[in-house]
Amino acid sequence: MKRTAVAAEDFYSVTQLGNDLGVTARTIRFYEAKGLIAPQRAGNNRVYTSRDRARMILILRGKKLGFTLREIKEYLDLYDADPTHAKQTRLLLEAVRSRIVQLEEQRVALQEALSELRTVEAEAQTALGRLEFGRKEPQQKSIDKSPRRAGADITGVIS
Repeated sequence: MKRTAVAAEDFYSVTQLGNDLGVTARTIRFYEAKGLIAPQRAGNNRVYTSRDRARMILILRGKKLGFTLREIKEYLDLYDADPTHAKQTRLLLEAVRSRIVQLEEQRVALQEALSELRTVEAEAQTALGRLEFGRKEPQQKSIDKSPRRAGADITGVIS
């Protein structure tokens, strides 16, 4: 038996789709305005199909992984253009590898920043401890006017 019409459960309103995917109706309309999804119309209402839902899942996953809207659109457009999906899969593999390299570079930068911040935190904690619990050294200390590196012990400047 050939099916001529899509069942009612295959359609979603913007509110239903948003609730289903955990996003706002405004988010869905944003992606529609960008040409990433193209819902049908039933009068003045947007009607989203299972295909639109699947595209939204891919869009949201792509955004979560840090891909640009342009990259996501290029990927989605290939899905329609290439029935074998070979081009789409090659593009995906290339984009994923590139994103992994970017994230690895960001991880190194974050680790370096965290290390420096922990050093500054420890130095500040030590300085605060000296200020709050009194010093074992004389209170009349000359101020060292030599340049200091960022995050250096600041107790000499305070006394």
